[in-house]
Amino acid sequence: MKKIVVLLLALCMIFMLCACGEEAVQEVVSDSAEAEAVTTVEDGVLHMATNAAFPPYEMVKDGGGYEGIDVEIATAIADELGLELVVDDMDFSSVITSVQSGKADICMAGLTVTDERKEAVDFTESYAQGVQVVIVPEDSDIASVDDLDGKMIGTQEATTGYFYCSDDYGEDNVVAYTNGALAIEALKGGKVDCVVIDEQPAKAFVEANEGLKILSTEYVVEDYAIAVSKDNPALRDAINEALVNLIEDGTVAEIIEKYIKAE
Repeated sequence: MKKIVVLLLALCMIFMLCACGEEAVQEVVSDSAEAEAVTTVEDGVLHMATNAAFPPYEMVKDGGGYEGIDVEIATAIADELGLELVVDDMDFSSVITSVQSGKADICMAGLTVTDERKEAVDFTESYAQGVQVVIVPEDSDIASVDDLDGKMIGTQEATTGYFYCSDDYGEDNVVAYTNGALAIEALKGGKVDCVVIDEQPAKAFVEANEGLKILSTEYVVEDYAIAVSKDNPALRDAINEALVNLIEDGTVAEIIEKYIKAE
């Protein structure tokens, strides 16, 4: 009888060990399946939607191709994930819809996190901060943002600058251009009284166009992040993890410092 009891106990132990082993195998398989769930529009490639007319975040290189803060950060993220980065240049108004429709994997375009955009796409952690500023001719009577009432304001279409100005000063006083460079040309031609745009591209435009200046008063401070489709949470998590790692190891700071020298 004792032998039978011992035998039964031994069989129970074996069954329990097998069950634990099976559970461990299932957990590994589950983890593996979760890792495999990270998919991109094109196998082995990370497509980045952007508007490459937003220096120093994204711009066309003299010899062709693209460069800038967003391009280098995206390249580093792609490397972390074992992917090749492909930059898809388009109008800014199309970058979010490109991600929504599955034509691009991520959007990096000096993209500000807003509640409205959160309804359309998911965002990663913020990797940089943007400041909306006002560009005016050097002889302008606009001395601060308090003087914008009744003025014609140039902006880039579909940007937060456009929406903020439309809310604050009325749509009739805001003109949207395809990109910042066209808005600057309109300012130089007297079609608008000022241009509201992010600080870093504003500096580049003022440096390249004599007779313009940036007002000392800031308009709005914003956070930049990477947009990913709501239909691809696995990719969002993988992108975010890679981004956080690059922030923590100092890579993101080095890239930003390369293009924006500390004052």
